[in-house]
Amino acid sequence: MAEINRDDVAHLAKLAHIDMTDEELDRMAGELAVIVDSIKTVSEVAGDDVPATSHPIPLSNVFREDVVGDTLSNEEALLGAPDNADGRFKVPAILDGE
Repeated sequence: MAEINRDDVAHLAKLAHIDMTDEELDRMAGELAVIVDSIKTVSEVAGDDVPATSHPIPLSNVFREDVVGDTLSNEEALLGAPDNADGRFKVPAILDGE
């Protein structure tokens, strides 16, 4: 098991400005130790002949071509609006005079 103890977790929590109870510190020390051990195991298995990857399956560009299609006119877009003025959507103000 990895050498992560309660004091290490307390130090990390202090650096991150996270308040943790004694119970949380003890539990997190065990959880972090398991995570570190898991990473160690994967590192041991991955040899020089295994390329580093960020995803288990290859990614490809999923963007479609940017093609102009049928669009709504200003009037059509405002038909379903609850309120409009001067050809624009009218929404309640959320800032006080800014």
